[in-house]
Amino acid sequence: MPTDVITLITSDHRKIEALFERLQSKRDSREADVAELAALLTSHARAEEDRVYPVIREAAPAEKGEVHHGFEEHKEAEILLHKLKTAKPDSPDFDRVLMQLVESVTHHVEEEENEILPALAEAVGTKRLQELGRAFKERRDQEMLALSVPAQKAAPARKAARVPAQKSSAEGELTKEELYEKAKAMDLPGRSRMTKTELEAAVSKRS
Repeated sequence: MPTDVITLITSDHRKIEALFERLQSKRDSREADVAELAALLTSHARAEEDRVYPVIREAAPAEKGEVHHGFEEHKEAEILLHKLKTAKPDSPDFDRVLMQLVESVTHHVEEEENEILPALAEAVGTKRLQELGRAFKERRDQEMLALSVPAQKAAPARKAARVPAQKSSAEGELTKEELYEKAKAMDLPGRSRMTKTELEAAVSKRS
């Protein structure tokens, strides 16, 4: 199975498109489908921002503007996802927000696949694309775990099984996943890149 970063990113794009189709055609499973979509979109975006976009800025300087635009489109998708999760699945508002999200993400995917990723492929060699693929996948799977989504959604189960979930201690110590959810609720910037200790400090400071 190819593991280069371009193959992994475009594979995620196809999964996202399939979820869009399911949300538009099957209303009875919308709640579960939205949760799966939100987890995949969020983890995919964080992995791109942390592991791929910085490399593109350095290797293909002409694409700096497109990379910045990519960050903005990720933020737009995040806002629309929040609206979608809070809308009633059978409401006209849900359909309206879903259409906006589909249009926004489709535009973003087209720009990535037609401009940004080809520029990356030209700027770096095959070996580097493979390295970026491993870094992207590792970061994406970390985010999926933090979002408490079964790892098989993003990676083979045998791989995910080697990443045990943290458990709360008897004294009531929060796990990294619980701290992440608190940081998310507080809208703390940079939370997806924080270690457990950093999350503890940031949450405690904001509380």
